[in-house]
Amino acid sequence: MIDDLKASAEARTREARHDPRTTHELVTRALTEPDEDAAWEAVVMLHFRGMRDVFDAACNLCASECPQERALGANILGQLGVPNRTFPTESVKVLLRLLEAETDEDVLDAICIALGHTPDPAAIPSLARLKTHPSARVRFAVVFALAGFEEPLAVTTKIEMSNDEDELVRDWATCGLGRIDVDTPKIRAALLARVVDEDEITRGEALVGLARRKDQQVIEPLIKELERYPDAEHGYYSVEAAVEIADARLLPVLMKLKQSAGADDTTLDEAIRRCTGVSVVEGNEE
Repeated sequence: MIDDLKASAEARTREARHDPRTTHELVTRALTEPDEDAAWEAVVMLHFRGMRDVFDAACNLCASECPQERALGANILGQLGVPNRTFPTESVKVLLRLLEAETDEDVLDAICIALGHTPDPAAIPSLARLKTHPSARVRFAVVFALAGFEEPLAVTTKIEMSNDEDELVRDWATCGLGRIDVDTPKIRAALLARVVDEDEITRGEALVGLARRKDQQVIEPLIKELERYPDAEHGYYSVEAAVEIADARLLPVLMKLKQSAGADDTTLDEAIRRCTGVSVVEGNEE
């Protein structure tokens, strides 16, 4: 699978670099094409081309007085040279400089998403300042960019954003807390607050995050979530949490689900195997 992806990416890079259209023509298509998919395909072509003239063109766009052009410049820099990134450090510097003075919602969204594709700890303070931006789109882009960071400011920001009014922001902030390796009482408290979230995916990410930390407090809400499993659209989160926590107290609900699911459904098998013979979870780790 990895070899196939690598071969596909190499083919796309060759295609982009041998495409007869100039970088200027591709930029023009991205700016003027009314079909959004076709316009983005031109951006993807620039990503795979990834050469100095593309970087220079993106920098010029970022310096434009036109918001649409600045957004395009950010979109190009965000994934320039994929999969083997070109000019990553230079791109982050340009994006951060643009971010400092930007006020347009579309451009802010593009910059933050671009920084998410070019992760650099230097971006954390600038991103954190936008955590309460009026636009949910911008706040989502912020938490997308911060998702994998484990630095204290990034963690604190994600904790605050896990209580955002927008469910997509809460979802990504919760995921960004649950999937990192840092473990603190404040992170656990933030995750615990989300196990009763109205959004199923957010609840699921919170359960997985607590289960990964072997936190006893996850057992009761996890049992409740597993009981909803037959009607859940995203029940795989609760099964993943059961695998992570591996606690025998989950066996009754898991076995009941398995009996009703039928022999051909193997979704629950790993969770049952992991929970069999384990009497209690580990204590909370401070």
